[in-house]
Amino acid sequence: MNIFKKLPVLLEMIKFEHTLFALPFALASAVVAAHGIPAWGMLVWILLAMVGARSAAMGFNRIVDKKYDLENPRTKNRAIPAGLISLGEAWVLVIISSALFLFSAAMLNRLALILSPVALAIIFGYSYAKRFTSLSHLVLGLCLGIAPVGAWIAVRGTLLTSSGNFDWPPVILAAAVTLWTAGFDILYSLQDIDFDRRAGLFSIPQKVGASAALLISRLAHYIAFVLLLDFGRFAGLGAAYYTGVAIIALSLVYEHALVHPRDFSKINAAFFTMNGVVSVVFFVFTLIDRILCRL
Repeated sequence: MNIFKKLPVLLEMIKFEHTLFALPFALASAVVAAHGIPAWGMLVWILLAMVGARSAAMGFNRIVDKKYDLENPRTKNRAIPAGLISLGEAWVLVIISSALFLFSAAMLNRLALILSPVALAIIFGYSYAKRFTSLSHLVLGLCLGIAPVGAWIAVRGTLLTSSGNFDWPPVILAAAVTLWTAGFDILYSLQDIDFDRRAGLFSIPQKVGASAALLISRLAHYIAFVLLLDFGRFAGLGAAYYTGVAIIALSLVYEHALVHPRDFSKINAAFFTMNGVVSVVFFVFTLIDRILCRL
């Protein structure tokens, strides 16, 4: 079968719809960096860069994790272990997606292009982290956390202010996204505690148990909330932004209320639904705040 006919299967394999998690934070960063809505051409290249980077990362992860996905009852029906997609087809996706990311970075500015291989190294490196460290959740967080920094650089071409000082807002937002992602990834990995122990893979739930892992996840989300407040302060955002942050806080509280140490049945709702809400709310209220500032 032609690889293009398998596009729906490829998109399902990489969970293309989950691009929603990181994209709104990148777009919000771009809006703040531009003091409004950036030029449409720039937005298109940022969008394509995000799609390319995430698709390459997910495709590479599925290739590298083929053995574990086949052994894990929860993942054995994924496209590659189920034989729906060959390794060659998956590699084609990774190569095309990586090329799209690199080309989009080149179309943005010189610094974005220079840093793009570093970004690829980070997102590809995550696929091996769980083999070596229980802090793999933070590595995944960094993969999403670099998106706001990349979008800021896409708009401004630098991480320095006009006076030559370091621009802190994108870095603070990157730290917030890193901890937010790590927190929800800890929740998600609760499903694989037993498998990770049998397979010799590392995770915080596997290392400290479900109850302690939930506490660590909550701490990560609390610090992420504080960092979102700091981002608003450093970026000069106003009431609309902080309203969005308040909604995010309530969403995170609800997310944690869905998961209990002995009941993981609602993890998918916590992971997929609530995290989509968090990212979209952040972008919408940041955009509203920045637009109101221009009126």
